[in-house]
Formats: sequence, C-alpha cells, structure tokens
Amino acid sequence: MSTTQGARARARIEVTAAIKDEARRQLVAEGAVKLSLRAVARELGMVSSALYRYFPSRDDLLTALIIDAYDSLGETVETAHSAVADDGPLRRWTTVCEAVRGWALGHPHEYALIYGTPVPGYVAPETTVPAAARIGLLLIGIAQDAHRAGTLTEPPLPAELRPEGERMVADFATDLPPATAVALVAAWAELYGLVGFELFGQFHRVVEDRERFFHHSVRRLALGVGLSDG
Repeated sequence: MSTTQGARARARIEVTAAIKDEARRQLVAEGAVKLSLRAVARELGMVSSALYRYFPSRDDLLTALIIDAYDSLGETVETAHSAVADDGPLRRWTTVCEAVRGWALGHPHEYALIYGTPVPGYVAPETTVPAAARIGLLLIGIAQDAHRAGTLTEPPLPAELRPEGERMVADFATDLPPATAVALVAAWAELYGLVGFELFGQFHRVVEDRERFFHHSVRRLALGVGLSDG
C-alpha cells in the first residue's frame, strides 16, 4: 500500500469512528428512533452527501452501532470468563452473567439499542448474528464442558417440547441433551429479562439489594440448566 493510500485508509477509519461517536451521543440524547444522518453530519461539520459515502443510510449506521455494541459486550464478558475458565461450571456461569449486568449498567444506551424496544422499520441484517451470538455460545460452551465431564444433570422436559429441543441441538447446541438446550434458551432469555428489569426501572421499590438478588437469580438459572459445582 502506498503512503497516499495508507493515509486515506487512516483518514477513513478516523472519520468513521467520529461518525459513530456522534451517533452514540445522539442515542443518549434522542434515542435510536430519532437517529438522523443529517443531524450527525451537521454536528460534525460535514455535508450529508459526504457522510453517505461512509454510511449510505440510517439503517447502515444503526447496524454498525449494533455490531459494535454486541462486540463490546462480548469482549467484556469473554475477558471476565477467561479469568475463571478453569473453575467449576457454576462459577463460570455466574461470572458470565454478572459481566453482562456490569456492562449493561455501564452502557445503558447501547444495551437499550441491542436489547430494548426495536427501532420501527429497522430489520437487523444477518451481519449482526455473529456478534449477537457471542454470549449465548459462551453459555452453551459451559454446559457442553459440564456434559463432557459428566457433571451435567439433565432437567425435565415435557414430551411435546422434545422435537423443539432436538431442533435446538441440531441448530446450535451440539452434543447436549434436548432438555438442556431448551433450559439454556429459557435461561438466556431470563438473564436479559433480569438485566432489563433493573436497567429500565421495573425493579424500583421491588428489589433493593439488586446485586445479591441478581447473583442468586442467575445461580438458580444455572441450576435449572443442570449445572453444579462439580
């Protein structure tokens, strides 16, 4: 790459970062629904046509912000998990869940972007899936390790849900019992429900000691999946 090409590439990276930073400021001030390319361009002193060379539409910019948020969450949680990767399944599970909560409390507007109210008219493309799947795959991996070690207890599963559990195993929960796959999906949804209730105020005057309540709740989720300290 020539010096000129290298300078252009660096300049593009810097401008792209500036656009996303300003868009995140707009998320804080106005919310995702009111995100506007024209407003971003105006705040950056750019003409709209120049900004469109980086993000052709508002949805393209939203997608970039969503992927960044998922990746930031994923990196934070994976780093926390790496410190306890040799511990028992329950410790690993609760560490992952607590790292999700910690990131959400520190990044409420980004959490709302990826797990809050959907933006009307926006449909997330397939390019968001790898980043969005990071936490789920980490939780599945903890269960798979426990299953291989012989310490996983298979939870009960109604007969009518077994075909759905078998589909889940085939699609994303390889080598796990169908009952475990179903329990994992339920626990994954409940984890984000717990975080969302706290972040968006539904626990106001209901749960006061939220840190201990959360730890207790996600431990119960782990036990429901069939994990133990073994």
